[in-house]
Amino acid sequence: MAFVQIIDCKTDRLDDLNRLMDSWAESTKGKRTASHAVVATDRSDTKHVVEIVEFPSYEEAMRNSHLPETDRIFREMVALCDAPPTFTDLDVVRDSQFNKTLANRVLDGLAAGDLDVIDECMAADYRDHDYGSEGDLQGVPAFRDRCAGYLDAFDFRFEIESQIAEGDEVATRWTWHATQKAAFRDVPNTGKSVTGRGTTTFRCKEGRIAEGWWQWDVMGLMRQLGVMPGA
Repeated sequence: MAFVQIIDCKTDRLDDLNRLMDSWAESTKGKRTASHAVVATDRSDTKHVVEIVEFPSYEEAMRNSHLPETDRIFREMVALCDAPPTFTDLDVVRDSQFNKTLANRVLDGLAAGDLDVIDECMAADYRDHDYGSEGDLQGVPAFRDRCAGYLDAFDFRFEIESQIAEGDEVATRWTWHATQKAAFRDVPNTGKSVTGRGTTTFRCKEGRIAEGWWQWDVMGLMRQLGVMPGA
C-alpha cells in the first residue's frame, strides 16, 4: 500500500528550505525511497509551508527516515522553522489519476468503434498532431473524421503497454492489433492482420483533452499491407 507523509511547518525562509531539499535530493541519490515530493505554501499564510512526500509503502518510508542524510536534513529544517514541524502519516486507500482515466476512455472507446467518445472527452478546440498523417487538425469534427477513416478501414484494438502522467499530460505507449476490412489511403482491402506500435501524448485541460500527439510506425503498417518493400 502506498504511503504519504505530510510535513507542516512555519517559516519565512522558503528559499533556504528549497535549497535544503535540493541538498537532500543530491545527497540521497541512489538511496532514498521517496518517489515524489511537493512543497507548497498556504495562499492565506505564506509562512505556512506544507511538504507532501510519497513512498511506495510505509516500510520504504521508514527506510528513508533512517538514512543519515535524512536525519541531518531534518535537523537543519527544524532550525529554519519557527516551531518544530508536525507530521501526518497517511496510508493511501484511493489514488485516482483522472487524466489517465480520460486518456484510456478515448483509446478504449475508439478501439470499440465509439466515435461519440470524441465529443465526450475532447475540448471543442482540440488540436491533433498525427505524425503518420499530413498536417495538423483542429476541432472535434475534423478529428472525428480522421478517426472515422481508421475505423472504416480496420477492426482494431489498443493494448496499453505503459502509461506515464505528469502535470497536465499523459503519455501512453501502445500496441495496435488490426485487420483491414476496407480500402485505406488508396490501398485496396487486403484482409490482412497487422500490428503497429506507437505513443500517444494527450494534454488535458479542465477535464477534457485539449491537444494530442500521435507517433506511430505508418511505414511499418504499409509494409505489412504489402504496398511497400520489405513486407
